[in-house]
Amino acid sequence: MYISSSRAATPVSPPGAGKRGVAPTVLALGSVSLVTDISSEMVTAVLPMYVMFTLGLSPLQFGALNGMYVGVTALVRVAGGQLADRTRRRKLVAGGGYALSAVCKLGLLAAGSSVPVLGAVIAADRTGKGLRTGPRDALISLSSTPATLGRSFGVHRAMDTTGAFLGPLVAFGLLLLTPGRYDAVFVTSFLVAAVGVVMLGLLVRERPAEEERRDPGSAGLRDVLGLLRRPAYLRVGLAAVVLGAVVLGDSFVYLLLQQRLGVPEELFPLLPLGTAGAYLLLAVPLGRIADRFGRLRVYAAGHLALLAACLLLLAPAARLPLVAVVLALHGVFYAATDGVLMAAVGPLVPPRLRAGGLSLIQTAQSASALASSVLFGACWTLWGLTTALALAVTALAAALALAVWILPWKQELAPGPPTPVPHRSDEEHAV
Repeated sequence: MYISSSRAATPVSPPGAGKRGVAPTVLALGSVSLVTDISSEMVTAVLPMYVMFTLGLSPLQFGALNGMYVGVTALVRVAGGQLADRTRRRKLVAGGGYALSAVCKLGLLAAGSSVPVLGAVIAADRTGKGLRTGPRDALISLSSTPATLGRSFGVHRAMDTTGAFLGPLVAFGLLLLTPGRYDAVFVTSFLVAAVGVVMLGLLVRERPAEEERRDPGSAGLRDVLGLLRRPAYLRVGLAAVVLGAVVLGDSFVYLLLQQRLGVPEELFPLLPLGTAGAYLLLAVPLGRIADRFGRLRVYAAGHLALLAACLLLLAPAARLPLVAVVLALHGVFYAATDGVLMAAVGPLVPPRLRAGGLSLIQTAQSASALASSVLFGACWTLWGLTTALALAVTALAAALALAVWILPWKQELAPGPPTPVPHRSDEEHAV
């Protein structure tokens, strides 16, 4: 059983979901995310170098841009999720977000060395991500059985991370062939993103869940905010905010490793591959473990892995094997938290509010990530790298202890076995 309102509701198997596998819709969305992440991670991999080494920004300025990169979605995620729920056209809303992010790759060229314009383009790109994330995750959730949510999100995140793994390689190859030509990276990124938009239109089929068809209730902003009156949902959201406020951003992790090892500029885009490789290998296994032993347990354990990585960054003499361990732990953190959190939240939200309910949690995380990035950049600028990192480790340990106390362990229901469903031949050609 799973919670969809103030009372427990009987789970209804979505179309295309099998006993052991995942629905065609999940695979189609995973394919779109794979291609899109190649595009976005090409930019993410070179952006720290571009703004700090080419444009000459300070760590504080980069912290503000990086915070915007991960946090500006807080302004639009709930709106995007609510729009998707009210219109029940989640694919269309997600497609608009994918298209906006694709266009912004060309905007990076137009920005040149102007920090304000660069910030505006990054904000627009993250707006596109904010629009698409909630509807996309809602489609995954509504296409899966309650017992296989962790597996479905794990499969999607594994495919997504395959793109994240390939993106830096493409960026590295382009910079190797055309040293210093960031414009080549940005144009190629746009072309790849455009392919992802086309794939979404051709491959993804959206069908309302049976329970959603039987639930004629409203899906306005007030209804989404009303989820905060549900204790389990509220406590999961509070824990996500507390932890998000102290998580060290990806770009800072890679910059810290680059500073300690003196990695050449042309090799810097390869650092995210360590994280992506571990994430790719562990997303599905950890999703299955979460389905079996508890999603909140796996979510908390993922932050423990990040704490271990941060402690290793404080080691007096970083060497290549240590860096490999840090990147692997960083990947474990993402595999145990990203999709797992959405799998834990999904059953706490009725289908008609699924996109908005997931987006509200994601919004809170984005806002706290924005504060975390700016604060860490300020600490680095004011007190130096070592002090800033020591403060981050202390804050993460305290936040993890608080989150363990907040999370609703007793309310997390153990998923039962998957429910068999009839074969749906019209869904099978979705991928």
